[in-house]
Amino acid sequence: MKEMKVLLVDDEEEFVKALAERMKMRDLESDVALSGEQALKTMDEDLPDVMVLDLKMPGMDGMEVLRRAKKAYPGVQIIMLTGHGSEKDEQEARRLGVFEYLQKPVPIEKLMKTITEAYKSKFEDTMSAAAFAEAGEFDTAKEILDRDKKK
Repeated sequence: MKEMKVLLVDDEEEFVKALAERMKMRDLESDVALSGEQALKTMDEDLPDVMVLDLKMPGMDGMEVLRRAKKAYPGVQIIMLTGHGSEKDEQEARRLGVFEYLQKPVPIEKLMKTITEAYKSKFEDTMSAAAFAEAGEFDTAKEILDRDKKK
């Protein structure tokens, strides 16, 4: 499997840099964006496999980043991480295709496991769609890819 690309998006600079460092100690490199705008620009330049996205940020909030990212890059798995979200926010994030919605503070091991699951899900869906397409089962491949877009 190729090396996983992870993008961490949070306006709290100390938090996101500490999170990146804790992930690095577990052999997972990540890029950091400190705003929604910066996250989308980073995605345009170097598309991640998984994004860990804060909900509440000044300017463009996490929900808008989720909406735009899923429209432009439906295969990117997005994990919403928030300390201030509501049940309504969670429902909206799930409707928009978030992979998982987690409350801060989240134990680092749980976050690492969720990132790995998100990556495997993306990888497995892409591989199974390709296998069906190669076998001439184009309708099945399209269903898998359409389902991936909704995630």
